[in-house]
Amino acid sequence: QVQLVESGGGLVRAGGSLRLSCAASGRTFSWYRMGWFRQAPGKEREFVAAISRSDGITYYTDSVKGRFTISRDNAKNSVYLQMNSLKPEDTAVYYCAADWSPDSSRPTPIIGDYDYWGQGTQVTVSS
Repeated sequence: QVQLVESGGGLVRAGGSLRLSCAASGRTFSWYRMGWFRQAPGKEREFVAAISRSDGITYYTDSVKGRFTISRDNAKNSVYLQMNSLKPEDTAVYYCAADWSPDSSRPTPIIGDYDYWGQGTQVTVSS
């Protein structure tokens, strides 16, 4: 089992940047595929980015490609989301998620694949 705690959200103007962090408990962090999702008011939770267990393969939703970068540091049990050129439509609560996956390293965008979720961190982008 793993517990996830996000941080780094806040209020930023359009065009600005934020870096989200997600700290995971436990000693088997490298066996988890990791992802970031977001949920805007009145909308369903949606996929943002995912990263493989250890070889750095990443996957992004089209709307953030070229602006967001997901990374992880297994030695620090952490995953990050660097968000640049932020837009008002990026406003949402951002969630870190973990998928226990000893059999597959490839990142997954499927929300149902993820077993554990953080409490979320608010990102607000003003115009």
